[in-house]
Amino acid sequence: MSAARVVVPAGPGTPLPDAWRACVGTGRLNLALRSDYRESLALAQRDIGFRHIRGHGLLSDDLGIYRPWSHEGRSGVRHAFTYADQVHDTFLSLGVRPFVELGFMPSALASGDQTVFWWQGNVTPPSSWSAWEDLVTAVVRHLVDRYGIEEVRTWPVEVWNEPNLTQFWQGADQAAYLRLYEVTARAVKDVDAALQVGGPAISPGADEWWAPFADFVAARDVPCDFVSFHAYASGPAQHVPFGTYQALAPPQRLLDQFATPRRLLAGTALADRPRHVTEFNTSYRPDNPVHDTAYNAAYLAPVLAGGGDLVDSFSYWTFCDVFEEEWIPTSFFHGGFGLLTHRQVPKPTYHLYAFMARMGARVLARGDDHLVCTDDDGRVTVLAWQPVGGTDAPAAAERHEVRLSVPVRVPAAWSTSASGSVSGDPMTAFVVRQRVNEEDGNAFAAWRELGRPFSPTDRQVDVLRDLARPASSHTALPVVDGRVDLDLSLSRHEVTFVEVTPVVPTTHEGLDDRRLLGVDDGRLVADPPGTGRSARLVAGGAAG
Repeated sequence: MSAARVVVPAGPGTPLPDAWRACVGTGRLNLALRSDYRESLALAQRDIGFRHIRGHGLLSDDLGIYRPWSHEGRSGVRHAFTYADQVHDTFLSLGVRPFVELGFMPSALASGDQTVFWWQGNVTPPSSWSAWEDLVTAVVRHLVDRYGIEEVRTWPVEVWNEPNLTQFWQGADQAAYLRLYEVTARAVKDVDAALQVGGPAISPGADEWWAPFADFVAARDVPCDFVSFHAYASGPAQHVPFGTYQALAPPQRLLDQFATPRRLLAGTALADRPRHVTEFNTSYRPDNPVHDTAYNAAYLAPVLAGGGDLVDSFSYWTFCDVFEEEWIPTSFFHGGFGLLTHRQVPKPTYHLYAFMARMGARVLARGDDHLVCTDDDGRVTVLAWQPVGGTDAPAAAERHEVRLSVPVRVPAAWSTSASGSVSGDPMTAFVVRQRVNEEDGNAFAAWRELGRPFSPTDRQVDVLRDLARPASSHTALPVVDGRVDLDLSLSRHEVTFVEVTPVVPTTHEGLDDRRLLGVDDGRLVADPPGTGRSARLVAGGAAG
């Protein structure tokens, strides 16, 4: 049975929230010193254009900010910014601002030796709270001095990362975190009251932290300009050598997590604060192959389409596979979080983001398998996907049909062209479609067919880049009563992008396509404008 046709209203529409690209995640900040990382970020900024970037390790030893010294009976601390400046300069040069995460603890300031990740980020409270306050103050003042107060006021400052987990905060000690939060937030505000500071950056499943956090900041009048938290949809890890598999809940689970703080903070002092999801993805593991798949893109399509109704930002974790939490990756594709592999091969989810970046500014319609937008110039854009439901859902069908009737505004230039009236010719729309699925735009599938090389040759990487491009097609369709009918047949796990643009014909004197061999090949063929001869739609011109 074919899908019913959805008639998309012509309306002016409502603004499309862009919370999906307000921020993106990154591996520890030291990685921004590498050329592969910088090339990947430049590509992501060109195709997607994230506004902020967030990562761990600003205060960890490998950026070298906290530098105690002693000499001839004297001692002190130098706050050094040699590497941190390079990191932040890189971000700004590529058009993305830091979403500052204050962590982890410098080892020389730590009260213990517990660390996280192979690069050993220290996760213990400071041995000296006054030294921690001095460090925070020095960092924030340096940022203001170097980049200007108006600029740094646009950089949210988040206190720590997932303190509800023992891996990230010694003993998951809530009282110790609340003290850390208060000392840090006050130090930030002492530099400038208009700087944005927030937390508690908790992981999924820590809802019991919301009430104590809200009560604490209210009772002690502690600054909190936003609340932050994380969202993932995967179950317990099932480890294999150099990899992990996990069950996935339905995509709605992510949207439910996005919505939870609004509900739990209702009636508290934090009820009206902006809500930032500073990490989200399907799996929380950096070695789960689901991240590399077309399934991942289809799974996240409704999240990107609808998440902006629930939160002010939601940050994909992460933009590239230059990432080393669980040691150095051993294979080119390895289930990394990144939208891009090493050496800038796009994954299917990268294309989902690039498609969203090309959507129109206003929403005309949104459904379980589509998002339709428009721009002031009359361009209509469609994002469509095959719905998937996680581990317990039935397997996706081989085909999924999306049938839409979209409005097309008649351009003012249609009624008159350089050759005079063209009202006798039928109006058409130029339709471009790009597809990512199990075959098209899927470098992971190609890599498997190549034999899963651990370290592809330069030629193999070039092939993977070529095969990572979405499949593209184009046609011209008639506009009937101000509408174009789109019949989109999606293959398994497909995400597709369609752009519909009204055509304004242009006269080229002396040109007659009827004289070209093979032109009438099954597409819409229009005779020269102004001749009075009608365009004709012949077999094969459907958008699907």
